[in-house]
Amino acid sequence: MSRVGKKPIAIPKGVKINVSGMTVTVEGPKGKLSKKFIGTVSFDVNESTLVVNSKEKMVGGDANRGLVRALLSNMVVGVSAGFSKVMTIKGVGYKVDMKGSTLVFSLGYSHPIEMALPTGVTAKIEEKQTKLILESADREVLGEFCANVRMLRAPEPYKGKGVRYENEVVHIKEGKSSATSTSGGASGGAKK
Repeated sequence: MSRVGKKPIAIPKGVKINVSGMTVTVEGPKGKLSKKFIGTVSFDVNESTLVVNSKEKMVGGDANRGLVRALLSNMVVGVSAGFSKVMTIKGVGYKVDMKGSTLVFSLGYSHPIEMALPTGVTAKIEEKQTKLILESADREVLGEFCANVRMLRAPEPYKGKGVRYENEVVHIKEGKSSATSTSGGASGGAKK
């Protein structure tokens, strides 16, 4: 029995849900999202809650029910409150700028990298062009875009330079030590 799938989804004020067959459309103050689901689920909607039910008793049916419930919950939260991710850029000369709806990154390459914002994603740049705040009603699109931005220059393990999520922990490795050896070898020199 899916524990996640059994929980009803609370519908906040100002959010409308329309179910047409297996397509669910959620509309709220932050936007409108629609998704077509496949599988063995049905939907019960009233004024304050949305419940996902399993149609058939089969292996993996409850797992699918839990997945559909989680996706619908993200849609409801997205159109009512929205999602945001904060990314920071660390490194000498590393920065981000915005030209219209395109982000322009300077990340130590010989050329700037341009990335167009996906539909429904907004961006704000703060703190000397090294902090990027991305917001969207669609959690999937936002997460995928942030992952693509991070891949432009992932944080390297010696100085931590690169693009990272704000609360991401980057473990810094110790570099090679330059201790000189005093016993024998080439550094010991020849004795007469």
